[in-house]
Amino acid sequence: MYTIKDVAQRLDVSPHTLRFWAKSGLFPFIRRDKNNIRIFSENDLEWIKIVKCLRSVGIDNKSIKKYIELCIKGDSTIKERYDIIKRTKEKAQLQLKELNKQLELLDYKEKYYKNLINTNSKDIWNPMNK
Repeated sequence: MYTIKDVAQRLDVSPHTLRFWAKSGLFPFIRRDKNNIRIFSENDLEWIKIVKCLRSVGIDNKSIKKYIELCIKGDSTIKERYDIIKRTKEKAQLQLKELNKQLELLDYKEKYYKNLINTNSKDIWNPMNK
């Protein structure tokens, strides 16, 4: 069993975020100990991983809650859950494509500035230098 602090360190999620997600109903099976402190099982960690994944792609809590409710309903919802995961993956792929474009631009700018430093040149593209 794990405390919020344990889970936060293990899964790289802040305790504040974990508490918010819990209050939002995203962890339906979390139990509390005799001191009313949330305790997480290995199974709960799997829930947190998928919540973190969905949130990182930009899926809102309401949609994640719907996904979790479908999981709770059981195997009759597998097709719906598949569709949610497929759409989320497509969204992540588009985000990755955009991030790769941004990385290309940053690579270009990094080389540009490195060249300016190495040649002790002025930045002719900076409007402040005109």
